[in-house]
Amino acid sequence: MPTEKISNSANTNIAFPNRGLTAAQVCERTEAGLCNAPIDAAAKSVVQIITGNLLTYFNLVFAALSVVVILVGAWEELLFLPIVVVNAAIGIVQEIRAKRILDKLNLLNTPKALVIRDGTEREIAAEELVLGDCVIFKTGQQICADAVVLEGEVQVNESFITGETDEVLKTSGMNLLSGSYVVAGRCLARLEKVGADSFAAKLTLEAKASKKLPKSEMMKSLSRLVLAIGILIIPVGTGLFYHQYAVLGENLRQSVITTTAALVGMIPEGLYLLTSIALAVSVIRLGRKNTLVRELSRVEALARVDVLCVDKTGTITEPEMLIEQIIPLVNDLDIQQILASHVLNLGTENETMKALKKHLGETPAKRANATLPFNSRNKFSAALYDYGECYLLGAPEFILTEPLAAVRPLTEQGLRVLLLARTDSFETSVSASPVALVTLSNKIRRNAKETFRYFAEQGVEIKVISGDNPHTVSNIAIKAGIANADKFVDASTLSDQRSLAAAASKYTVFGRVTPEQKRTLVKTLKSEGHTVAMTGDGVNDILALKEADCSIAMASGSEAAAQASDIVLLSDDFGSMPGVVAEGRRVINNIQRSASLFLVKNIFSFIFAILSIAAGFAYPVSPAQLSLVSTLTIGIPSFILALEPNSTRIRGHFLRGVLFRALPGGLTDVLLVFGVMLFTITFSEISFEQSGTICAILLAVNGFAVMWRVCRPFTLLRRVLCAGVAILLVLCATLFGEFFSLTGLDWASLLIIAVFSLLCYPVIAGISRILDKIYKIYEKGIYIGFHK
Repeated sequence: MPTEKISNSANTNIAFPNRGLTAAQVCERTEAGLCNAPIDAAAKSVVQIITGNLLTYFNLVFAALSVVVILVGAWEELLFLPIVVVNAAIGIVQEIRAKRILDKLNLLNTPKALVIRDGTEREIAAEELVLGDCVIFKTGQQICADAVVLEGEVQVNESFITGETDEVLKTSGMNLLSGSYVVAGRCLARLEKVGADSFAAKLTLEAKASKKLPKSEMMKSLSRLVLAIGILIIPVGTGLFYHQYAVLGENLRQSVITTTAALVGMIPEGLYLLTSIALAVSVIRLGRKNTLVRELSRVEALARVDVLCVDKTGTITEPEMLIEQIIPLVNDLDIQQILASHVLNLGTENETMKALKKHLGETPAKRANATLPFNSRNKFSAALYDYGECYLLGAPEFILTEPLAAVRPLTEQGLRVLLLARTDSFETSVSASPVALVTLSNKIRRNAKETFRYFAEQGVEIKVISGDNPHTVSNIAIKAGIANADKFVDASTLSDQRSLAAAASKYTVFGRVTPEQKRTLVKTLKSEGHTVAMTGDGVNDILALKEADCSIAMASGSEAAAQASDIVLLSDDFGSMPGVVAEGRRVINNIQRSASLFLVKNIFSFIFAILSIAAGFAYPVSPAQLSLVSTLTIGIPSFILALEPNSTRIRGHFLRGVLFRALPGGLTDVLLVFGVMLFTITFSEISFEQSGTICAILLAVNGFAVMWRVCRPFTLLRRVLCAGVAILLVLCATLFGEFFSLTGLDWASLLIIAVFSLLCYPVIAGISRILDKIYKIYEKGIYIGFHK
């Protein structure tokens, strides 16, 4: 038997469409690498996680400092190294835990494909498809590989690829591009290009080569901070070493120890790690709630959300529809048969058709000569039969030129109303004559009221954006407890971008919204300074989902919507949203609070290194002393506080807010240590070693004061934390002082510590009040400038 030659040409598929490829052909093509494997892994590998945590710029700096300290024989000053190793190990473990949970959740949300092989339809993972497979595409599915239509017809949206939002009709012989998605219809298509050869894969590779994925505001701020510190430590460290060794005449060993202490203090070794761990733990927690987060940065966007846009069906209500009533408007037609025929010919690719099929049961039906699938632009579907008999089913106001009086009372009851009309063509015209009304209902989700009450209490504004009749949507939104749901508008009457933008802030409920209008509404709300989240489950929501700062999809919705979203609710429970938002707020709030602890040390080290060079005195603290202070007053508290509940909505700029919180503590450190140095210079009987110990203890006292302020208002956990840190500081200073390079102190030194410790809290409070006034003036100026 001759072996079939395999290449990337479509002509290689010799299978008949109704039978598809054989098992042998699939095996052969898989072995040849002609499968639809993704071009890259969705998540980091374990090796990438390990190297990413170990091979960082600052870890390399720490490694270099360790080598230099060892070379000068100062082994006792290497306490900072175990801390760095432990931090890296914790980061690796948490990221691997998060990866394993995400991998499991991704398996539940893997794109599927309905393929014909050996004459049998079967559902498989899209990545298991091979070149030449015959695949059935239907409404809501994303095209997973380049293909050519063999049978049937579909309307596809190629906006992800071309940027054009118009829906394109694809019939037999026409090409389907991977990355587009089916808006309406059903077809059988043969895969022409798969995996890395597909159009979408090539675009993805080009995009990756030209730019990286955008980071969140917090991660961008941290990256800029780390970059700035990474650049500054080189000239400051070099200058300090020269000052200690060449100007002050200290020996090489002491100069290395002093410079190392300053550099260790300048590096926020735990800040970036804390952020990564906190986000990873957040993803783990959300994963346990059956919530898939595709990007860690989306957790921050979720925490900042102040406007939530929701679709009606599948979000406020259950996705399943029920036929309430079929109301005949004529007496001479078999309406049940007409509707059954409509279902037979148009298929059950959406919830409306499924409801009709369930209601009509085994009603006899006839085949149509041609059909027009429902789409979000026309708002109706159509079937053409013999003798020019054509029936339309859809939104009454899109079929008739004049409103039908019987519709309004039904929509005001919260019912969805469809019109069955008879006409002579697929085009709506004055010839369309009403035949019957079909009313449908969606059951409001049982926890909808509690969910929307939560968002109201949290200051999150709700916008309901739906393709249904505005009266229907408003009625349902009122029943669901959404504030201002009586303020509604028919988006089909908003003829241009300006009127739609003006309506964005004026109304709460938007009915008869097209997919493009949904995107415009989200874009307008973002331009007004809001952080916008969008929830949806249908193909008509995809453009808005991609535009939103954070997009959330229900797993039971369309595959394309789920793949386009940042977060997927695998439980299909909109009631889980408060927990999801609260988790996002918890992690970002706690990162902001803990970050201020880290920057206190960095601010002090930078300022005092420069000050010591300018003033001509030695840098007072050693690496071991600084490791003690940072571990007990920064490291332990920050990791404990980062895991606490905190549901306050995130406001303001991340780095600016963190710096303003950290400045009082950092400046107080500088003032206290500078005062001690002036005192010891004046009273020369205090040795340099004693002054270093005094400075280290004062840094610990001030660090404790900063932690005390951060912990307010106190909870049981925070009280235990403060008490535990205080006890550890006393024990380490008294019992293990030599281990941390702390020397014995006389009564004069203890008196200095007592006096400066009493000054600590008042100085922090005074600087805080001054900075608070400056910050409020600055924020007010930003607000006024934004709203001018």
